[in-house]
Amino acid sequence: MDQLLAMRVFARVVESGGFSKAAEALNMPRPSVTKLVQALEAHLQVRLLNRTTRRVALTSDGAAYYERSTRLLAELDELEASVGNARVNPRGRLRVDVSSTLADMVLLPSLPGFLARYPDLQVELSIGDRIVDLVGDNVDCAIRGGELEDSTLVARRIAELPWVTCASPDYLRRHGTPTTPDDLARGHFGIGYLLAHSGRVATLNLARGDERLTLRLPHRVLVNDAQAAVVAACAGLGVVQTLRFMAQPHIDAGKLQPIVEHWSGSPLPFHVVYPQNRHLSARLRVFVDWVAELFAQHPYTRPA
Repeated sequence: MDQLLAMRVFARVVESGGFSKAAEALNMPRPSVTKLVQALEAHLQVRLLNRTTRRVALTSDGAAYYERSTRLLAELDELEASVGNARVNPRGRLRVDVSSTLADMVLLPSLPGFLARYPDLQVELSIGDRIVDLVGDNVDCAIRGGELEDSTLVARRIAELPWVTCASPDYLRRHGTPTTPDDLARGHFGIGYLLAHSGRVATLNLARGDERLTLRLPHRVLVNDAQAAVVAACAGLGVVQTLRFMAQPHIDAGKLQPIVEHWSGSPLPFHVVYPQNRHLSARLRVFVDWVAELFAQHPYTRPA
C-alpha cells in the first residue's frame, strides 16, 4: 500500500463527505478509493470511518488521525513547493468560485495575462451567485463580497467596491429625479434583487457621513442575478443600487443616470477565501496575489 496516497485519499473522503465525491475530485475509480481507505484502516488496525448509506463520519480515532495527517500533508506540500522551480513556475489545476458578474467583467478579461505568466496552471471557474461549500465541492478558493459569516475560512481582504444608485433617463422622465432619500421613498419603484444566500429581497442602503438609512422600495420586477438587475434598470423598470463597476459602462453610454449622489452605500468589502485545512500552495498563492493586484488596479475599486 502507498501509505501517503492512502492518507491523501482518506483526507479527501473526509473533506468531501463521501467516497463518490472524493473519487470524482481525485479522478479515481470509486472502488480504488474504498480499497485504499480500507487498506489504511487495516494497516493502522483501527476503524477511521463509520459508513452509512448516505455519508461517512469520523470515529474518534479517525478524527485524531485526520487532524495530524492533514498537518503532515500540508508540511509535505510546503516542502515540495519550496524546492525546484515549483514556487517560480507553479503547475496544476486551480478551482475558483466567483460570481458571474465578477467573472465576466473583471477576471476573464484579464485572465490571459495571468495564464501567460504561469503557463503550467489550469484555472477552472465555478461561476454563479450560490454560496458553495469549498471543502465539499473541492474548490480551492472563492472571491466573495460582503462581511464573512464562515469563521472557518481563511480570508484575504483584497478591495472595497463602491455602490451607485441609478435609473434610466426614461424612468426619471416618467417618475421624476429624486435628490434625497425622502424623494426616493415617495412614488418610486426599485428593481427587486433576490439575495442568493438568504432568499430575501435586497434593500437600498444609503449613507451620508454618520447617517445610515435603509429603504425598501416596491418592485414590479424581481430577479436573482445582479447583472439582470442592471439590465432591468436600463430598460426603465425601476431604480437599482449596484456596484459602481457594473453600472459605469451603462452610465457612460447614457443608459443609466446616477441619483441621490450625496447618499451612497458603504463600500462592499471583497475577500479571497479558502479553507483552513487547505495549504496555501504555490499555485493558490500566486492566484491570490494576482487577484489582489487586479482589484487594486481596477478604476472602480478601493484597495483593501
